[in-house]
Amino acid sequence: MGRVTHMDEVADGVWRLTAGFPLRVNAYLVRDGEGVALFDAGIKSMGPRLRKAAEARGGVTRIILGNAHADHRGGANGIGAPVHCHADERADAEGDGGTHYFDLLKVSLPTRLLTPRTFASWDDGPVEVAATVAEGDAVGDFEVIHLPGHGPGCIGLWRARDRIAITNDCFALFDPNLPFAGRPRVPHDAFNWSTDAARESIRKLAALNPAKCYPGHYGPLEVDVVRQLEAALS
Repeated sequence: MGRVTHMDEVADGVWRLTAGFPLRVNAYLVRDGEGVALFDAGIKSMGPRLRKAAEARGGVTRIILGNAHADHRGGANGIGAPVHCHADERADAEGDGGTHYFDLLKVSLPTRLLTPRTFASWDDGPVEVAATVAEGDAVGDFEVIHLPGHGPGCIGLWRARDRIAITNDCFALFDPNLPFAGRPRVPHDAFNWSTDAARESIRKLAALNPAKCYPGHYGPLEVDVVRQLEAALS
């Protein structure tokens, strides 16, 4: 599950590292001064590769967690850089990774049985949060946007000049019962802090009129983006 499969430059000053099969997990390197900020740390096995990729680009300035789940914090301890997250996500980043609000009775029996083992293989335990970020804070030439729902402090990054959004799990491109890429949808209720809030965050993202969205899994979303986001709510 942790095999690194691909790394590419997806936008000016933004690189994406993808690992995993069948579920693809993305982490992003964002130019941040003389180095790069890591937006998400992927799963545990991605940590060393992310650290090496960041060192080739001036080093890691900080790790910014889009949410605290194991597939986004898992590589952080192996990278060894300061971890930042939204204040509403801090307790979960420093705790159980948000699993206390998961409801696995809402997924199929095979997914219910596999999920605890899979999450354990992805995770490297709680992280120490050095600082928090809030909506409007700068990350390189992006700004933080608060997109709660999948997690209480779920965030993305937005760059107005080219209308690029790095969206973490604001929306999903897969169903956890069948982890293969598909149409945009609201993240599955079994893993959300608040599905109602997740729907509102998709509306908030669509209102920005993004040209491209780079999510936490699969992607990008780059054709008729607003229409597809609005369709995810129907």
